[in-house]
Amino acid sequence: KKIDHVSTEVATADGEAAAVPEETLPSEEPQDEKRQTEAPPSALTPAQAVLKDLRVSSTTPDSVGLQWSVPEGSFDSFMVQYRDAQGQPQALPIDGGSRSVTVPGLSPSRRYRFHLYGLRGRKRVYHTSTEAVTATANFDEPPMPSEELQPEDPQPKVPSVESPSTDAPMARAVLGELKVSGVTPSSVGLQWSVPKGSFDSFMLQYRDAQGQPQAMPIDGGSRSVTVPGLSPSHRYRFHLYGLRGGKRTDRVSTDVVTEGPQPEDPKRKDTPTEATPSEAPVARAVLGELRISSVTPSSVGLQWSVPQGSFDSFMLQYRDAQGQPQALPIDGGSRSVTVP
Repeated sequence: KKIDHVSTEVATADGEAAAVPEETLPSEEPQDEKRQTEAPPSALTPAQAVLKDLRVSSTTPDSVGLQWSVPEGSFDSFMVQYRDAQGQPQALPIDGGSRSVTVPGLSPSRRYRFHLYGLRGRKRVYHTSTEAVTATANFDEPPMPSEELQPEDPQPKVPSVESPSTDAPMARAVLGELKVSGVTPSSVGLQWSVPKGSFDSFMLQYRDAQGQPQAMPIDGGSRSVTVPGLSPSHRYRFHLYGLRGGKRTDRVSTDVVTEGPQPEDPKRKDTPTEATPSEAPVARAVLGELRISSVTPSSVGLQWSVPQGSFDSFMLQYRDAQGQPQALPIDGGSRSVTVP
């Protein structure tokens, strides 16, 4: 349940970088970024943090698993950038403790170039790249549900090639039932449990009202998520995957129908209607001021505080330049995020 909410507005910086449209992703490399580093506290440390061995750990028709190491120093967070099948730049923020990620929503039989950035103090200070070709589609409707568990369930033995040490834990991690915790005309809340073992992360997949596959990466410590930007009175089938070592090793699914449109819904689009029912706990968990920590032509850094109580997780929502709703799930322990 979303139980408190703060907002802020920001204009992104004028894009001088637009002069280099083709290489917006890779051209902002460490040299330029070190000059950009206004964050004085990390002036010494960025040079000591090193990224190495970005490699492909898995490929499916609609995703690529990546792994890397940090042999020296540490990063506050990482950012994977790439161009989708339409040539549009995409970015995936990653927690600083992670050493692997699954990039979802890709197209079959296509070559992608992935750029992994290490961030210190919200500045990109190190960069490494790799290329991968997604697998060929095995079915007429490749990306989502039909190909998932049957082909992938037999394959948990295969990961031993990349990560022998995680072979046994993979078999022991089990997802509990996927339950619906709340429904509005434009969103669905989901909850699940992990009765056995643990997962590095989760991936929620579904098709939108236009039939396009959508994927939402979720932190491994989370047990709930709110899926925004849905259409009223529409049936959705959600698939939740548990990931270990870049491989999907368990799956649960559920069907949900969103509520019909309500007259007051448009006015309250930004106010979570499901938040009202929780009385006492709501009063104890409070969000502090949401403020801007950095601005570039293509990203905004945000910071906030939680002066009272605690939250399981956060959800950042906004509309992109085309007016489409976007959502970024954030771990409950975080107090900052970069929106790419």
